[in-house]
Amino acid sequence: MLHTNEIQHRFYFVERAVRLAAQAASAEPALPRELRDCLERLDKHADAAREILPTNDELRIRKLVRDMEVLADRAKRICNYIPTLSGQIKGAVTHLHSQMQELKRDMSV
Repeated sequence: MLHTNEIQHRFYFVERAVRLAAQAASAEPALPRELRDCLERLDKHADAAREILPTNDELRIRKLVRDMEVLADRAKRICNYIPTLSGQIKGAVTHLHSQMQELKRDMSV
C-alpha cells in the first residue's frame, strides 16, 4: 500500500473529481435519482476520507476505497445507459471513475 502522504495526495484528485461531478449533477435538470444518489454518497465518502486517511487504518482506508469504487462503477454504468444525459455529466462521471481506478491501482486494493 502507498504511504499516507501519497494516498492523501492521490485522494485529493479523487475528491476534486467527486466535487466536479456533483457540480455537473446540480446543473443537470433531469438527472436520474439513482445517479444523484450515487454522487451524493460519493460526496459523503469523500468527506469521511478526510477523517479516515490520517488514522492510517489500512482496513478502513481499503474499505472506503472499495465502497467508493462500487459507487463510481455504478454511476458510470448509469451514464452509459442513458443517452439523454449531457456530455458534461458523462465526462465528469467518467473522470471520477478513472480517478478511482487510478487510486485503486496505486493502492493495490
